[in-house]
Amino acid sequence: MGRQPEQTVEQFETGAKKLAKWGSLLISLAGGEPLLRDDIVEIVRVIGQWHFPFITTNGYLTDEELAQNLFSAGLWGVSISIDYADAVRHDRARGMKGAYEQAVQALKLFSRARQYDWQRVNLMCVLLDDNLDQVESLIQLAAQNNAYFMIQPYSSEKTGSTKFYPKAANGVSNHLLALRKRYPNFLSNPLFLSNFDQYLNGGVPDCAAGRAFFNIDSTGDIAICVEQRDRSVANLYTDDMFSIGRNLRDGGKDNSCRNCWYNCRGEVESLYHIKGLWQSLPTLLFDRGQPET
Repeated sequence: MGRQPEQTVEQFETGAKKLAKWGSLLISLAGGEPLLRDDIVEIVRVIGQWHFPFITTNGYLTDEELAQNLFSAGLWGVSISIDYADAVRHDRARGMKGAYEQAVQALKLFSRARQYDWQRVNLMCVLLDDNLDQVESLIQLAAQNNAYFMIQPYSSEKTGSTKFYPKAANGVSNHLLALRKRYPNFLSNPLFLSNFDQYLNGGVPDCAAGRAFFNIDSTGDIAICVEQRDRSVANLYTDDMFSIGRNLRDGGKDNSCRNCWYNCRGEVESLYHIKGLWQSLPTLLFDRGQPET
């Protein structure tokens, strides 16, 4: 497949302004690697006029100037992807020597670059078949750098491979919930964490894709979720907002997919439950602080 065209800064601004008709949204800029864009600071700036821009990155291209410029431009938050607290294991998994060192450096740089208390820095871990024992050390690594920790389980939807899929098990949810009680910087919603076992043993039903969240690709095509981006239901630039909303709702009807429990799904769906919303209020309103030592 050839390289797809990408939106210009002007298109990002047009699209962001159009989406603002629905109110201010959390706009996650992910990839691929969003920091490959030379104009990423300007993209964040134009999105930040109406929305809450968020970046997920492996951190490899981060330097002090870029981190400062992104937060100055209005970046709401950033997640640095680190799956192992062991540098050798992380580098091996990423296929690049020095990937761990650069990711940790990015965590430090973004943490220092924040200008406001509401700007978030996360260490994001993907739960794999062999890294549950690494989670506590990663939480501590995040805390040492004044960052939050978040986790989501691997899905074969992302790569087409089941090689790294966590083995079906019970007790994962309780393990993660116990860690969350101990470490105040463990940000993931407890209701989201409580469903990890269910996901690992057949999946979580009633996906809200198309209703609570959706994906926009590099050409403006809209799908109900990132893993259905080849099944566009509308286009941000050629369709009006009424048609986009209707098509997303229709596309999400009868959605029986159970193939992921990503943050973009589970964290958002947790807020649609009274318990999940209540448990998120301390994070939404206050800084949860540093973990107990």
